[in-house]
Amino acid sequence: MTNRLSRRRGIGVMALFMALLALVGCGNIHRLDPPPLAATQALPIVGIANARFWPDAETEPLLREIVQLNQRQAAIAGPRQALAARNFLALSGGGDNGAFGAGLLVGWTASGRRPAFDVVTGISAGALIAPFAFLGPAYDAQLREVFADVAPHDVIQMGSLVRAVLFGEALADTSPLYRLIARHVNEAMMAAIAAEYGRGRLLLIGTTNLDLGRPVLWNIGAIAASGHPQALELFRRILLASASIPGAFPPVLVDVDLDGHAYQEMHVDGGAALQMFLYPPTLSLRPVTRGRPERERTAWVVRNGRLDTEWSSTNRSILGIASRSASTLLHFSAVNDITRIYLTTQRDGVNFRLAYIGPEFQAPRSEPFETAFMRALFEYGYRQGLEGNRWATSLRPIASIERNNGGP
Repeated sequence: MTNRLSRRRGIGVMALFMALLALVGCGNIHRLDPPPLAATQALPIVGIANARFWPDAETEPLLREIVQLNQRQAAIAGPRQALAARNFLALSGGGDNGAFGAGLLVGWTASGRRPAFDVVTGISAGALIAPFAFLGPAYDAQLREVFADVAPHDVIQMGSLVRAVLFGEALADTSPLYRLIARHVNEAMMAAIAAEYGRGRLLLIGTTNLDLGRPVLWNIGAIAASGHPQALELFRRILLASASIPGAFPPVLVDVDLDGHAYQEMHVDGGAALQMFLYPPTLSLRPVTRGRPERERTAWVVRNGRLDTEWSSTNRSILGIASRSASTLLHFSAVNDITRIYLTTQRDGVNFRLAYIGPEFQAPRSEPFETAFMRALFEYGYRQGLEGNRWATSLRPIASIERNNGGP
């Protein structure tokens, strides 16, 4: 009798499992086909040939863009004027840890030492900081509002876990985040970015093309300067995509047209491919002065996260193990990106400066995007920017990572 009952229960569980699988299969959300693989890399977006670059592929288009930007700067400076020192800023992902980078920049402004950046790159949380960082101190108030004056409901709206698994594409709805982006990313910002692009400055935002499984760098200055009627909406969707953690947040579909046929590309968090980016190692930036004095160049790298690993007792469950594994993967992906940037800058004679969240920051956090936590982290970053003495110039902080922070 017991064996018969156990078999019935087993059959029942198996039937339920098969039914769930069938429901998941039926829950696939419709989208247009992605563009043909062979055409994707050279496909103009909203008619703009240089709207984006593929950092894992041929770097000639990006190099050509940099050469053109150098020419614009030289034309503005004049033939005999020494060009000013060049500054690059790379902003990493980090979710609500982006409050650190935002605070750092505002504090840096208050110190009177913050430079203008020739190139700004941003991924995920760093992508949301990047436009404000690119446009300079005049946008510090908006930067503070986005990262220190928000609550969880301003960023995400949680849904049903069961419904998301069976019928959805994400655990949360990012409509609030889109509204936050749209409130700040407007025509005035687009015009300001276009003007700076015309002066020889570059703003790059990273996403991941999920169909191809490849990183994409969006040339926001070229998009802003295009005057295309869809440029503003494309910019907003790029920012949303760059911050859309796969599974947690819905992917963003980008409409493209090829030979009169409509397609859609699926883009997610740039951190799925890269946690931070400066320029490809295959692209050499060794200085070619051609009679001008050599320009000093500095790469400012902001890690919106820690370098030390945070101790945690992992629950023996699917979600606990998967979550801890994913966070470990992302942590060391960021460490590897920092190492790559450092080695590339040393090869090319570029000064290296690194800021990050130190182990002394211990503010509690009960949920993602908690206002009190983000304000505390913003103020922590603000103090670092104001004091200006915490920039690491080598990989020594990474080499001295404490592998075990101890028990609770």
